[in-house]
Amino acid sequence: MRIRVATYNIHKGVTSFGGMPRIHAIKQALTELDADIMFLQEVQGRHDKKAIQYAAHWPAVGQHEFLAGESHYAAYGMNAVYKYGHHGNALLSRFSIIETNNSDISDHAYESRGILHCILNIDNTPIHCYVVHLGLLATGRQRQAAALVEAVRSSSAPDAPIIIAGDFNDWENKLGSYLSERLGVKEVFESQLTPAGWFANWRRPEDGKLRVYPARTFPALLPWLRLDRIYLRGFKVDTAEVLRDREWRKLSDHSPILTMLELE
Repeated sequence: MRIRVATYNIHKGVTSFGGMPRIHAIKQALTELDADIMFLQEVQGRHDKKAIQYAAHWPAVGQHEFLAGESHYAAYGMNAVYKYGHHGNALLSRFSIIETNNSDISDHAYESRGILHCILNIDNTPIHCYVVHLGLLATGRQRQAAALVEAVRSSSAPDAPIIIAGDFNDWENKLGSYLSERLGVKEVFESQLTPAGWFANWRRPEDGKLRVYPARTFPALLPWLRLDRIYLRGFKVDTAEVLRDREWRKLSDHSPILTMLELE
């Protein structure tokens, strides 16, 4: 079975400047994307102020439910909670979600972060999916990566198929080898060198070997930083690409990644 998988930081469904709603346009774009599984970050579960201010353009339900519609199941992990609402990670799936768990991996009081773990049933095979959004500080990301490793090891078998995707904020690419060594995962652009993958790689002159980097996804207007990732175990990558079309640039400050997978 071929599975279309995407990861996308939707920036709470609003523009970076002015906070104008874009959630309806995001839904239309994701519908056209037609991914089977979507790993979403910065999903607004509730926002009372914007619901009043933009009543005609703001969903009456949480953004995860709104984006899922009738075509996908939805799971939501609430991370940041404030007086007028909350936001977090979400997973949308065409396949049934048989179990969910949200873990708090916040490293300090000013950044609420979490790991949303969902088990999907795909052709009677349990697939473990982890939606991730790590912090902005390097030392905190190291601790959060260690928490991610522990979460995966404690919730799935060593040979279970897994997908870990989201906004890692790892612009220096320090976490890839750490996760690979401890979980046996590979990043999609490491597994399949598409044209976007070649753009993200370079050769080290000291040894002549191809050193693999994730693709550039931020900021969406001119992607330069490598923040968003999809790590895999137990899957073959057919294609992988960053969506940089003009329409995507208007929707969020991140560019989405789309990959086509086959279960090994």
